[in-house]
Amino acid sequence: MKLIFRPYSKTSFGLSLGLTIFYLSCFVIIPLSSLVFKSANLGWSGLLEVFSEDRIQKALILSFGAGGVAAIINLFVGFLFAWVLVRYDFPGKRILDSLVDLPFTLPTAVAGIALTTIYSPKGWIGQFFEPLGIKIAYTPAGIVIALVFIGFPFVVRTVQPILEELPKELEESAFCLGASRFQTFTKVILPELIPSLLTGTSMAFARGIGEYGSVVFISGNLPGKTEILPLLIVTKLEQYEYAKATGIALLMLVLSFTIMLAINFFQNRASRRLG
Repeated sequence: MKLIFRPYSKTSFGLSLGLTIFYLSCFVIIPLSSLVFKSANLGWSGLLEVFSEDRIQKALILSFGAGGVAAIINLFVGFLFAWVLVRYDFPGKRILDSLVDLPFTLPTAVAGIALTTIYSPKGWIGQFFEPLGIKIAYTPAGIVIALVFIGFPFVVRTVQPILEELPKELEESAFCLGASRFQTFTKVILPELIPSLLTGTSMAFARGIGEYGSVVFISGNLPGKTEILPLLIVTKLEQYEYAKATGIALLMLVLSFTIMLAINFFQNRASRRLG
């Protein structure tokens, strides 16, 4: 019996497209549009006044700076995890593979409390740095550690399937042609992984700049020093400064969208080169 594939009808396409647009409007477009319209009531002078505040500028630099540093660390740490899980067999491999998803399932507040307990001056790890005069918790270093913890699974889970599907024949051919292991990695393997590495890193960065629960405890929330933008938004709301809160939120939205757009541009450019 010969099976004949029939393309989907226009009716099913219209229904699927309608549901997609409805979902996108309810959960993305309408909330973000309301944020933009609410911030527009401030006017340009009001927005410039919000952005010129020293406390907001320092929180902005800290949030995006710590998010960028954590994303770069996650790029290498996530790739290393993915490489080990794909290329090697060892006892406890399945357990390690399951632990990678722990930051996804663990409540962020629990992660923040655990990290603060470990890296505080009297914690399991912090106590060894305290005599050297090095503080981890309640400093920007602690914020970076928290963002690395919640961000590295994105890189692992985007690189791992690409690495698993990479044909072994490519490496064998390069080896037969006289390429060294380093040349095989840089010329054969790495170019295939660049799009997925950029995707995972951008997702980790986006998660990091908007993270609240895991950072609020370990940061110490010192204004002008360890205060992040999401916490500052909550602080402004508690002080009934709704205009400034929406202005900060709009700033995060514009900067995040611009950075993600640039990352997607370079990712598509790398994919076209590989193609």
